[in-house]
Amino acid sequence: MTDETLAEDLADCGRDLAAIVEAAAAVILPFWRTELDVVRKADESPVTEADRAGERLILALLAERFADIPVVSEEHASEFGAPEAIGPRFFLVDPVDGTKAFVRGDPNFTVNIGLVDRGVPVAGAVCAPATGEVWFTTAQGVLKRETPGGAEMAVRVRPWPPGRALALVSHTMKEERAAELAAEYGFDLRAPMDSSIKLVRIAEGAADLYPRHGPTMEWDTAAGHAILTAAGGRFTAPDGAPFLYGKADQGFRNGWFVARGGSPA
Repeated sequence: MTDETLAEDLADCGRDLAAIVEAAAAVILPFWRTELDVVRKADESPVTEADRAGERLILALLAERFADIPVVSEEHASEFGAPEAIGPRFFLVDPVDGTKAFVRGDPNFTVNIGLVDRGVPVAGAVCAPATGEVWFTTAQGVLKRETPGGAEMAVRVRPWPPGRALALVSHTMKEERAAELAAEYGFDLRAPMDSSIKLVRIAEGAADLYPRHGPTMEWDTAAGHAILTAAGGRFTAPDGAPFLYGKADQGFRNGWFVARGGSPA
């Protein structure tokens, strides 16, 4: 099997991952906008029963369909510790990315599964339970369903729109910092948004840039990274260097990154 054929086969597993994130979304959604107990983890990030229920289902389904591929998942790593070593191919799972938004009752939270091969995210699926949307990789690019079981449509990044470039940023970003990033990256407009939904909005051509100069974890970004690059976008370190995964020696922590859509037309 050639490297190209292998890459296509791996990307195509995004369809199976889409079914799994949709199933997890169905478990998670009933908890949304209810009175949930919120527990603070060691890093002060929140976790709820929705996170735990979603992760239990995802891990069970991945074990059924991909028994030979190890999994690194957020809540398991938080409770028991991240693995100290990992092989060349593994899944990264975030059952509720954007838990703060979930707890606030905002719709911008996602379910993420990414497949990493030799440091690179090669397949992924992201579901937004509040809207029912799901994005996933295939060998031909990225497909999106507006609703579970709905019609599939191909999505792709848009060319950079001079004078109208939209950056997606954190809700907590200060005005001064936003102005600094606008000067550095050349965007004209910005909108606050939580979670990896920022990455798939860029992938479908609804926005153009997501600069992240702050902490994230590999399970936060792997699925969206795979989808963005399959849709024609770029996901790199701020200096343009490749952004790699499998940093077990660093607890699977990410450095800064910049996610970009299309180039100038």
